[in-house]
Amino acid sequence: MDGLQRYWHGLGPLAKGALLFISTIFLFSIMDSIAKSLSQRHHPLEVVWARYTSQTVIAFLVLAPYLKTLLRTNHLMLQVVRSGFLFGATMCFFTSLKFLEMASATAIFEIAPLFMTIMGYFILGEKVGPRRWIGVFIGLIGAMIIIRPGSDVFSPVALLPAIAAACFSGYAISTRFLGQEESPWTSFLYTALIGCIASCFLVPFVWVTPSVADIGRMSFMGVVGGIGHLFLIRAFTITEASYLAPFGYLTLIFNSLWAFLFFAEIPDSPTILGAAVIVGAGVYVWYRESFGAKAAKPD
Repeated sequence: MDGLQRYWHGLGPLAKGALLFISTIFLFSIMDSIAKSLSQRHHPLEVVWARYTSQTVIAFLVLAPYLKTLLRTNHLMLQVVRSGFLFGATMCFFTSLKFLEMASATAIFEIAPLFMTIMGYFILGEKVGPRRWIGVFIGLIGAMIIIRPGSDVFSPVALLPAIAAACFSGYAISTRFLGQEESPWTSFLYTALIGCIASCFLVPFVWVTPSVADIGRMSFMGVVGGIGHLFLIRAFTITEASYLAPFGYLTLIFNSLWAFLFFAEIPDSPTILGAAVIVGAGVYVWYRESFGAKAAKPD
């Protein structure tokens, strides 16, 4: 254990952020698999409620001695908006898992880094040149290849992962903004608490009493999701989101693996093609943001 601590403290912020983010992606992939399993027997809103409620209960039990201090915030409205973004992302993505294959939903969601570029331009006033706009446009074309609007296989539910990606991008940008202002534990608590409150108001309309086995799955999902979000907050706090973005594509590998092992799902050709286009565009945008900034003229 001491050796691991020395190794961790010896790492730079980029390496720490990358390891935390990859761990987050892995934990979220497990959470997605549990959510897909539960959504076959319960309304997605009940699955979202379970995810937030279990995380909130565990967080409050573990952090009980420090709650008074950790719940103090100078940015209450931003915490609410930020947590609302994540709640919307979770609700849309979990709903999509009920109707779509995991690989398809995940591939569409991977346009999130491209949305971060768009939001960075319009919200933060970041400079985005024509080449990066081309990368964003190509990534959106990749999403359309998977969604296939106008075809016989198109379903409006296929738009849900794209909405989830937009919401998650808003969450990531607001988390980065808060990172220098407040403790990661404060952001972690508000993320869980606000999601729990929102889902508690809505879940009575769709409630189905879960079995003992499903209660266990719901609780474990909350634990996994809670640890993942704590890692995510910490990663965005110490490392630039643009540097971490390409590691997010590991989600495709993890989720496709669980989908094959647990649900016997194999992505079709358009999904593979669209995913390749999205990843290629995302990596290109990341490259321009990471290395293009060294040039005197933005492109």
